[in-house]
Amino acid sequence: MINILFIHQSADLYGSDKTLLQLLSKLDKSKFRATVVIPLDGPLKEELEKENINVIIAPVLKLYRKMFTPKNILLFFKQIKIAIKVLDELNKQHKFEFVYSNTLAVLLGMIYAKKRKIRHIWHVHEIIVHPKFIAYIFPKLLNKYADVVVCNSKATMYNLVSREKDLSMKTHVIHNGLKPQSEDYVKTNRESIGFDNNDFIITLIGRINRLKGHKWLLSTFVNQFEDKKNIKLLFVGSPVIGQEYYLEEIQEIIKEKKLNNNIQILGFKKDLRPIFNLSDIIVVPSTEAESFGLIALEAMLAKKPLIASNHGGLREIIIHNETGFLVEPSNETQLATAIQKLFNDKDLRNSFANNGYERAINEFSEEKYVSSFVKLFER
Repeated sequence: MINILFIHQSADLYGSDKTLLQLLSKLDKSKFRATVVIPLDGPLKEELEKENINVIIAPVLKLYRKMFTPKNILLFFKQIKIAIKVLDELNKQHKFEFVYSNTLAVLLGMIYAKKRKIRHIWHVHEIIVHPKFIAYIFPKLLNKYADVVVCNSKATMYNLVSREKDLSMKTHVIHNGLKPQSEDYVKTNRESIGFDNNDFIITLIGRINRLKGHKWLLSTFVNQFEDKKNIKLLFVGSPVIGQEYYLEEIQEIIKEKKLNNNIQILGFKKDLRPIFNLSDIIVVPSTEAESFGLIALEAMLAKKPLIASNHGGLREIIIHNETGFLVEPSNETQLATAIQKLFNDKDLRNSFANNGYERAINEFSEEKYVSSFVKLFER
């Protein structure tokens, strides 16, 4: 039995949360015993416990932008003592073979693994470019405090190795993988969210924050499609706690432009199948490089045509003009042209949908994703 301590930075069910849940739910429990530490209660904890996985709530020493104040730094050092005490009790019980840190946002794994001389796997889901100091320091931390670095895309790996060349010796790329969702769900009709049956719905699913491109898509809609009454926008997701102002800014633009009947904002949805079902196209207009772009893969498995930003891991998922369109970040003209092409051409939408599904099944399967980690853990 291989005992693994997993440390993760949230209890939500967005990208890195979903991939962790997927991995842990598919590991052979006769070979691997997982203990998961997360900082708070939430839907991830609930789903993990359904899989009979032990979940502990404790400080994970999460990195965040406002931590570098005297008060928060003091709190950070207090949390180190609390967290190490919790992990020592767990380690006494399970004798962990190694520590697995999921995302760069958690620092507890590197501290504890070093302190107790346990091997450390650090799974990187981020492409950090700024602040420049953080972008500079993290590759050095990975090189010093990780025995193995796993990146979720070649773009993620390149961002690290280009800054710290020695990392290339210990870094692996394991692309995320998913399986098709079952069609056994309650379908949502368009009237229930304020649209008409004949509307053409463009959907953006993701956290409402600065990098997901809500304002870019909204501005493109206002400038290019406001007069086309049967084209509608749907935003699905909620802001990070403390960043609600991003949502408020979007709501203010909608109110000012009198677009309440054209644009709907739904909060976080645990089950995205009804959303994909009523959407005509999915847009992933990230203004900063996605390390992977899991929602693009989910859309492909739902047989939905895609438009996405031409940078980061999205370029490894989508083949331009075959499984979707890739457009230059923040370029309204290119985004509008791509939307118009898909709006005008149902055959093109179907072609992208079918090609995307086949690519997702062949290149980004759940089986390939999980087996890659099993080989890594056993090695």
